[in-house]
This record gives sequence, structure tokens and C-alpha cells, in this order.
Amino acid sequence: MNTLSYKTISANKVTATKEWVVVDATDQVLGRLGTKVAKLLRGKYKPNFTPNVDCGDNVIIINASKVKLTGNKWTDRIYLRHTGYPGGQREMTPAALMARPNGEEKLLKKVVKGMLPKNRLASKQLGNLYVYAGSEHVHEAQNPKLIDINTLK
Repeated sequence: MNTLSYKTISANKVTATKEWVVVDATDQVLGRLGTKVAKLLRGKYKPNFTPNVDCGDNVIIINASKVKLTGNKWTDRIYLRHTGYPGGQREMTPAALMARPNGEEKLLKKVVKGMLPKNRLASKQLGNLYVYAGSEHVHEAQNPKLIDINTLK
């Protein structure tokens, strides 16, 4: 048996094939959309996935303002943060976050960031995420392809 034919091929920065994809968030559940986008950003859907290399796609999310949350999560879920000062714990609901300027982008980036690994590579991968509240985006020059997020597992 020729054991040389069974070598594992690891991707690196040069051999990684990064694509531009557009995801429509209309009537998608926020958490389920976030998991699939996080997998796209990491490159888990690619056959040459390597955990320590940014080999994922650049993802553009459009219609982020039409995302759904099931149940009473718009008002009952609480996101916590701390200012760094004593007594500085602040809380915010998804509805309050969406009401702020660029709230759709902040909410989706917060959700996807929590689903990425906690390391330096994750911050680079999160930089490949672009979120737009409407159906227009400024990345037409990259010729992104529209994918149906429901077909991914």
C-alpha cells in the first residue's frame, strides 16, 4: 500500500480559496442564521478546512432588519456587558439593540462572535462579515454569489 497518497493536505494563507457570498436574512431565526454564518466564516463547509487558517468565505448579510426571534426573546433575553468600573454592569435586550443606530449590524455581529472560537483568528474571521439592514450592499465589484442558507446544515 502506498502510504504517501494518504497525506493530509492543510490549507495556508496562499492556498485558501476565499469566496464572497450573500445571505438573505429575511424571516430567518437569529440563532440558526448565526450558526451557519459562523461556519461559513470559519470555512467548515470546505473540504480543505484547516482550524488554524482563515480559509472561510467573506459573508454579506442583507435584510438584517427582517431577522426573527422566537417566543418573547426580543424583550426577555438580556445581553450583559461591563464598563470596567464598580457597579458598571449594563444590560440590553435585542429590541433595544435593534433600535440603536446600526443596531442590526451590532446584533448579528454579537451573535456570530459568540459562535466563533475565542482566539485572535476569530477576530480576523469576524472582520469578513458584512451586515446591511436593507437589500442593498456596496460589494457588487466582488461578484458575490447568493446562497440559500436553508440548504446548509
